[in-house]
Amino acid sequence: MSAKSGKKKEKASTNGTKATENPPKRRQSRRRRLNKTFYEKELKRLHLELVKWQYWIKEKDLRVVLLFEGRDAAGKGGIIKRITEPLQPRGVRVIALGKPSDREKTQWYFQRYIEHLPAAGEIVIFDRSWYNRAGVERVMGFCTNREYWEFLRSAPEFERMLVRSGTILIKYWLSVSDEEQERRFQSRAKDPTRRWKLSPMDLEARDRWVEYSKAKDIMFEYTDIPEARWYQVDAEDKRAARLNTIRHLLDQIKYKDIVPGIIELPPRTPDDHDYKRPEQDAHFTVPDHYGDQMKR
Repeated sequence: MSAKSGKKKEKASTNGTKATENPPKRRQSRRRRLNKTFYEKELKRLHLELVKWQYWIKEKDLRVVLLFEGRDAAGKGGIIKRITEPLQPRGVRVIALGKPSDREKTQWYFQRYIEHLPAAGEIVIFDRSWYNRAGVERVMGFCTNREYWEFLRSAPEFERMLVRSGTILIKYWLSVSDEEQERRFQSRAKDPTRRWKLSPMDLEARDRWVEYSKAKDIMFEYTDIPEARWYQVDAEDKRAARLNTIRHLLDQIKYKDIVPGIIELPPRTPDDHDYKRPEQDAHFTVPDHYGDQMKR
């Protein structure tokens, strides 16, 4: 460990959390909301820019990795969805790994993430990433003290290797207040279509707000490096967080508009008059339950 790293470690108590006389105050919600009409108009504009951005990445054979970390219910999935919506699916992948298998637990920690890294012209988005070890695994006791400190020492070197190899690595942390997080948890609990988002781990996290805060602070101290900075996103308002993240993302890679112009389609080949389509009732079809609701 470097002298700098050693100095940082001295600040931590024996259990790996920062020693502090007073626990951190919980952030209060400001309850400001971005106008929906403006949000939708601006999102449409940014979606066009994302299309240009992806064309440029493909043309220049860039390799792009985005990491999204943050509090539970901070809106990671919503931001990722808005980024990927206008993009060509074959050029972008979202990786959200579950808990490691028994075999993966015996591998080098970063090994199962490496196989998902992008090839030339691709964008890979990690919905949570190798930073699980510095967050949920640390707080919930899923890793040993040795494994935790080894990760904090290894992660910066791993990321420097990625960047030196030409990979563009951009890391986002979504921040949300305790009050707003609780409001979103309660909303999920009441909505049967969104209840699957409320995992047992989320419920446990409600009682460990300060522990997660300490883990995040130490993680930033060790892994916010010049080659791969952490960018914090105020996610108190989901609409503003989505727009701000997309605008920031577009600024990280300078691109030009190389989207093809309007394509002039040639006339269609004349129909084959000798071909006769089979009757519709010759096949199984999906019933039309809503035909009477269509406007004439």
